[in-house]
Amino acid sequence: MCFLTPAVPTGGLALLLAVLLWAPWWALHGAPLTELSGDQDFQLFLQRNLEFTRKIRGDVAALQRLVCDTLQLCKEDELLLVRQDLDIAQAPLEQCHKRTFQAETCFSQIRAGLRVYHGSLATIRALLPGHAGLVDTLQLDMANLSSNIQQQMEDLGLATVTYPTENQDPVPTFSSQFHHQVGGFFILANFQRFLETAYRALRHLASL
Repeated sequence: MCFLTPAVPTGGLALLLAVLLWAPWWALHGAPLTELSGDQDFQLFLQRNLEFTRKIRGDVAALQRLVCDTLQLCKEDELLLVRQDLDIAQAPLEQCHKRTFQAETCFSQIRAGLRVYHGSLATIRALLPGHAGLVDTLQLDMANLSSNIQQQMEDLGLATVTYPTENQDPVPTFSSQFHHQVGGFFILANFQRFLETAYRALRHLASL
């Protein structure tokens, strides 16, 4: 079994992203959780991608620090009133919470959410043009993590359903530069919360 690992930016980045991220998206169903938890390949997948997710969380945190240092936008509670005026996507992960946990649909939601935030990171690249390389590396890592999940589900023989490609989420738009900056702040904050939930879900599976 071959897992994709955290990226080092290269000149072929755009092509790799196109291949990895715009491949068909799958909703996953099938093998009982008890069978998955005892599968050695599945456990290896979980451990490696827990590390991968930690790396992605660290890169998002680095971008959050840059937004704080560069734009002086640091505290979420001070920006909540502005947040109400913005149309910021927040990818759902309700199937990854313990009360409603469903492994197959949780993985499907993780992949769909990675796709949403991949597009939204164009906002961050525009805000921090001097750190475009970090954004590019983060996007490639997100694509690789999504590909790892898809590969593992296919290796386990789970049934798949394709998401319609025409329902791709648009890049956020803003009415002013300040709204753009605040929007970027909340995109990163929402993405960090998304990653924390995804990490807990992977860790929960690894502990079974």
